[in-house]
Amino acid sequence: MASQSSVPRWTPSPSPIRPLRPRATAAAGDDIEMHGIDSPGGDEASFPFGYVPTTPPPLSPSPRHDDQLAREEVGGERRGGARKVGGNERREQQGVFLTWEDLWVSAPDRQGGRVSILSAITGYARPGEVLSIMGPSGCGKSTLLDALAGRLGSGVTQKGDILINGQRQKLAFGSSLQLPDSMSRSEKREAEAPIREMGLEGAMDTRIGGWAYKGISGGQKRRVSICIELLTRPQLLFLDEPTSGLDSAASYHVMDRITRLARREGMTVVAAIHQPSSEVFQLFHGLCLLAYGRTVFFGAASMANEGGALVKKRNPASFITQSLVLTRRSFVNMYRDLGYYWLRFAIYIALCLCVGTIFHDVGHSYGSIQARGSMLMFVAAFLTFMAIGGFPSFVEDMKIFGRERLNGHYGVTAFTIANTLSATPYLALISVIPGAIAYYLVGLQRSIDHFIYFALVLFMCMMLVEGLMMIVASIVPDFLMGIITGAGIQGVMMLNGGFFRLPNDLPKPVWRYPMYYIAFHKYANQGFYKNEFLGLIFPNTQAGGPPTINGDEILRETWQVEMGYSKWIDLVILFGMIILYRLMFLGIVKTVEKVKPMIKSLMFKAPEKSKHVMEQSSFETMA
Repeated sequence: MASQSSVPRWTPSPSPIRPLRPRATAAAGDDIEMHGIDSPGGDEASFPFGYVPTTPPPLSPSPRHDDQLAREEVGGERRGGARKVGGNERREQQGVFLTWEDLWVSAPDRQGGRVSILSAITGYARPGEVLSIMGPSGCGKSTLLDALAGRLGSGVTQKGDILINGQRQKLAFGSSLQLPDSMSRSEKREAEAPIREMGLEGAMDTRIGGWAYKGISGGQKRRVSICIELLTRPQLLFLDEPTSGLDSAASYHVMDRITRLARREGMTVVAAIHQPSSEVFQLFHGLCLLAYGRTVFFGAASMANEGGALVKKRNPASFITQSLVLTRRSFVNMYRDLGYYWLRFAIYIALCLCVGTIFHDVGHSYGSIQARGSMLMFVAAFLTFMAIGGFPSFVEDMKIFGRERLNGHYGVTAFTIANTLSATPYLALISVIPGAIAYYLVGLQRSIDHFIYFALVLFMCMMLVEGLMMIVASIVPDFLMGIITGAGIQGVMMLNGGFFRLPNDLPKPVWRYPMYYIAFHKYANQGFYKNEFLGLIFPNTQAGGPPTINGDEILRETWQVEMGYSKWIDLVILFGMIILYRLMFLGIVKTVEKVKPMIKSLMFKAPEKSKHVMEQSSFETMA
């Protein structure tokens, strides 16, 4: 693209049916030949296209019948009516109003019969607008474009009407729109406009390349092929996967330029596109949604979400893909990181062996009441406290997240979901295996449902501590300061959990209200106590008392547990706190993102103000 000598001339490819013919004149009537240019660079450097010349097709002087007039009236607008295109008044006679009615396309199968590819397809494309043809792979998008462009393969049968400005006209490929050999300077500048519109200014002095020379990239070749079609400002343009091979930013850039050009020049653009982003989708005027060769939806693209509104500024397919990819990557990183979970897993087993041997076979004596409570408190407090051990690795993940989020790779919601899902199996493993060692060595209630509840509470507490450390990491980026901060917060929660100081003995200002109800240790301890003591009977060795004491009395009198609700409510509260901590992390990250620019702006303004004061004082001194 550097000089005329290095630029290959784009010569037309001869028709496989008949030789090239000169451009049709007005006397040709309705049988208008619409031609295109084939790129010699190979199929990989171009994509299917088709268009008509910039001059409107000649109209038949014969009077129209009512059915012909009805075909010209699509969407309640007459061809002769004036309309605005890009701020200028244009008549639809100056553009191409493409209509297809009851279009059927079939191809032969191996058994000698015929298989239907398109069935009863009806739609239209208007001047100055971009119609998007969407659908899953194999639904017939490219076949519909081929049928509209009149270039179906041999053996493929087409039935139905394809009308241009209400008339049957034939689309073919030839050379009538080839640029002349000599061009004036103004015409050359106009020819360079599509290059600028496609963002290829930096590649103007680079060869396109081929098999012997690499040249420009595949995405740039895709945009070059679009530029070739835009040189003559065609009134009808077919695009098959114009964003294929382009990243999200380049895809939006290309489609935005095509949309603006269609509006400014009154072009009719029909584009088959697969899975566009939400930003690109908002550029389309019309949508033709296909499935299994049939029309699922046809109408304004803005009306496509009438059945269910999508979340704003989100591409659902991309969000799900981001979450899945991040989950897999985080899971692999945790698996490979020795200190993230595996070292903790080994230490948990060692600690649970210590707990199991110290409280081994605690029995059902009166003294076992205190022993059971102490063991359960240790599990709820200190075993969950060790979850801060993975904080350094999480800080590294946060650094990667911050860098990739600034690059627009994914959002904080996808990161949070991925981190939660990837950590779940590891925390479940830590909860079940070490928890089972401690549970059955101590000799707590033997039934499996009691152990499942015990493991669930332990799992919830570990998830809570992970969420707490996520919040700390979003505020304190340094891992050493974060560990100290997280340990201090958990220490305060332990003191207000209802074991070291019974609930009724806590000072009511601050510590009883609200800290006792904020600390997750309260609900973990009460859930453990209810799960263990309810249904048990212990001998009473206190003088003057009844010979036995049941679990209800122990919970009320000894541990001061709130008995107005079941143990499952405590579990639900813990689960709700997990969600709350994740939402707090989301809110803090988004708030920090908004506050940081304000802080930086204040920091930059402050030195300028000081400099101004110093200059003013220096001037006064000189005076």
